[in-house]
Amino acid sequence: MGLASWFNFPVRAGRSSAGLNFTALNEQQILSLAIALEEDDARIYNTYADTLAADYPDTAQLFRGMAAEEDGHRHRLIELYRQRFGERILLIRRQDVRGFIERKPLWLMQPLDLETIRAQAELMEADSRRFYAQAARHTSDAAIRQLLGDLAAEESKHESKAETLGDHFITPDTVHTERETQRRMFVLQFIQPGLAGLMDGSVSTLAPLFAAAFATHNTWNTFLVGLAAAIGAGISMAFAEALSDDGALTGRGSPVLRGAVTGLMTTLGGLGHALPYLIPHFATATALAFAVVAVELVVIAWIRKRYMEASFALAILQVVVGGLLVFAVGILIGSA
Repeated sequence: MGLASWFNFPVRAGRSSAGLNFTALNEQQILSLAIALEEDDARIYNTYADTLAADYPDTAQLFRGMAAEEDGHRHRLIELYRQRFGERILLIRRQDVRGFIERKPLWLMQPLDLETIRAQAELMEADSRRFYAQAARHTSDAAIRQLLGDLAAEESKHESKAETLGDHFITPDTVHTERETQRRMFVLQFIQPGLAGLMDGSVSTLAPLFAAAFATHNTWNTFLVGLAAAIGAGISMAFAEALSDDGALTGRGSPVLRGAVTGLMTTLGGLGHALPYLIPHFATATALAFAVVAVELVVIAWIRKRYMEASFALAILQVVVGGLLVFAVGILIGSA
């Protein structure tokens, strides 16, 4: 079985003909690679800690502890390297070795999810363990083989040690607090802008749509009015939300993402009761549009209750009364 198959590491596209084979590395190169891996892993864990520190301080402390472990490994590797090969460490990285392990950058893991980051940390430790175990088999120097074997054993225990750190730093109260923080961030960054867009799209487009419907009794023209109103409202709401604030102080996240969510939900809310007018028969299309409006208003009320902690009865009253008023305005103007 080839080494790449044993490691089961993905080979980066376009790199199959470049780089070194792991089996061709000498002991100096293996130690240099191990030092580089420990440096990168410590840097990644510190990056996790810095990213999480503001909202998840206890989990950030966990990752700082893991970074300290990796620094300890690096110091032991450098000490042995200095004894065997002197002061100049070879510049070799994981991307220089064909088919070797890769670390997923933090910015590709957005939106931030604690469980994903913790799972990524466990995967990193498993990869490091396999690397040290195979590297130990590949060297004949007794001291180097002993250190690499020791590090393989320590990496195999690192997951349980991380759990111990987690038990120390991440208490049940901390887990509850972090989950509440995640929920709050989700509401601020997705639910609130999405709900604002859905309400605007579902309610504000009622008047022009039904005014056109009862003024013309032409389903196609009514659909075009509804389509234009939905898209126009979506664009307007997207820009309004994106320009409202940059999210730095409010914690509402990326203005571009919020604007996109708001614009999309506004357009969907407006299209919901416009689509029935693709049916040529006016009475059938209008009856179906009425039903869609009722469903939209109930869904909005449910979302307000579920995520905004509002009373369902009060949410129904607010949304339905407002929607019915706009709905009535459209019909009255269209029937005039």
